[in-house]
Formats: sequence, structure tokens, C-alpha cells
Amino acid sequence: MARFSIFLITLALMAGIVGCSGSVTEYDLTIASTTGGSVGTPGVGIFTYATGTVVDLVSKPKAGYHFVAWTGDVSTVADVNDDTITITMDSDYSIIASFAFGPQYIPMVDAGGYHTVGLKAGGTMVAAGYNSAGQCNVGNWTDIIQVAAGGCHTVGLKANGTVVGMGNNESEQCNVGDWADIIQVAADAYHTVGLSFDGTVAAVGSNISGQCNVGGWTNIIQVATGYGHTVGLKANGTVVGVGDNESGQCDIGDWRNIIQVTAGGYHTVGLKSDGTVVAVGDNIYGQCDAGGWMDIIQITAGYGHTVGLKSDGSVVAVGHNTYGQCDLSGWNLN
Repeated sequence: MARFSIFLITLALMAGIVGCSGSVTEYDLTIASTTGGSVGTPGVGIFTYATGTVVDLVSKPKAGYHFVAWTGDVSTVADVNDDTITITMDSDYSIIASFAFGPQYIPMVDAGGYHTVGLKAGGTMVAAGYNSAGQCNVGNWTDIIQVAAGGCHTVGLKANGTVVGMGNNESEQCNVGDWADIIQVAADAYHTVGLSFDGTVAAVGSNISGQCNVGGWTNIIQVATGYGHTVGLKANGTVVGVGDNESGQCDIGDWRNIIQVTAGGYHTVGLKSDGTVVAVGDNIYGQCDAGGWMDIIQITAGYGHTVGLKSDGSVVAVGHNTYGQCDLSGWNLN
């Protein structure tokens, strides 16, 4: 009997199942999804990880659907309604991403060059500001689930995954009528970018700096646009960038564990999974001096400044402050 037990332990050790102390060293993560979506990272299936591995799960709704919640073995998940969660592999887990049919109209605003657009809870639009090219003529848009404001143009993502554009089309930045299966849009001065459900990216508009050269990108989960560059966050937490790199704003190839990206005029900012921030590019106003920030849950970048939202609802900012755009120490968004 003793020899038989030793033999079993030896087999387990050889298979990598049991460590020297007799503890399990690998666990299985089983991921599934309901109709209407998938999981962008690591995917749908059974995945094996070493004990203690931290795994990010990112939901991906199809056009016409929205994410609802994570179900299954979710007792350690902080917020099951968050579309991105983290699992620490300390046991076997089976988790399901649930989706529901129909659009999810979440109110939002976005600022362009000299205009501001707002998405209302019913999927309709409002706009104000400079309207030289008709960029504010969006009052008849319906079923919009996300909006992006460029220099003098406005782009809207519809619930069915198609895209509409209005305003200055001098560089064909509004030629988005044939796009389909889009899940996110981004726009800047003269170009527009769309992220597809399959992780590929489309771009139209000015390509003078190569900012629209995104045709070979894959496994992208978020896109952002700067004045002349485009940034893409990949499912594995790395980042890619194309376009104007005169200030080093595309020097992001060594970034790891990124969960959100944003692009300013000539700088790029990344939020890491541990709540810290990295930034590269033009720093003439100190807009990249965010290296000491901690406990950040969202970032955004203006032309020459950077803003971070902390988990306690407070806001931090660095960079150009001529108009008081960084005077946010009194803000609390909770």
C-alpha cells in the first residue's frame, strides 16, 4: 500500500499537479457565454493556469446586444456587473458571461475641437458649439450607443453595429457608412477609427502620418486617437500605436498589464491593472507626469493635459492649466 501511494504521488509530481508540499499547482478556468457575445480575453473554453495567476476577463457583446453580468463561480468577484473582471487562480473556476438582446443606452458626452456632443438615455443626441461643417446636426440620430467627437466632425455608433458620421469630410473622415459589427468608435481632428467585434480595426480620414495604418491589427479590445496617431489596446494587455511619433507618443511597445488607453494631442497614456499610470510623448506642459498616481480607475487625455479618476471618486490632473482645466482637486464623483 505504501509503495502504491508513493507511486501515485510521483505520477502527480511528474504531471505538475502536486507541488513539493503536496499542494495543487495548476487550476482550470472554464469560460462560457450566452447568446449575444463572447469573452475577448482569454476566450471561451477551458484554460489551465498556475496557482496565483491573475487572469483578466473581458466581455465582448455583439452588435445589438449588451453585457449583463458574470455568473457561476463569482464569489470572489468585486462587481459581477462590470464588463471586465479579474480572477486569481486559487481553485478551479467556471464562469459565464451573460448578454441580453437590445441596446444599452448609457448617457455620455464627448468634446471635439470646438463642439460638444451628448448621448441621451434613449439613444438620441444633442450637440452644441461651433457648427461650421454641420458637426452639430445630429438631432435626428436614433439608436446611438456611443459617440465620438472629432475636430469638426461627429461619429455615432448605432445599436446594430453600424456607424454614422456628420460634419467636415474634407479628409473623408465621415466615410463610415459601410462599416459593420463595430463595438467602439474614436475620432480626432481628421480621422475616425472603429473597433470591430472580431478585434480588427478600421480607419478613415487623413493618413498623412500613417495614423490609419491599422489594417493588420488583431485582438484589439479598445482604440484611442490622438491628433495624428492611433493607439490600440490588445487583449493580452499590450499596446500598439501608429502615426505621428515625433514626440515619442507611439513608443508604447514595451507596455504591459494595460487595461485602458487614451490619447491626447501628442501624448499617450495607459492605465495599468494595479491602478498606476504610464505616459509617453510631448511633456511640455507636464501632461505625462502621472507616474506617481495610484488607485486610478479611469483616465482621459486632452490636447495638453491628463486626468485620472480615483476609486474614491476624487480626480487628479496634470498638464496645461491656462484655463483651469486641471483645477479638479475639489471634485468628488462618488
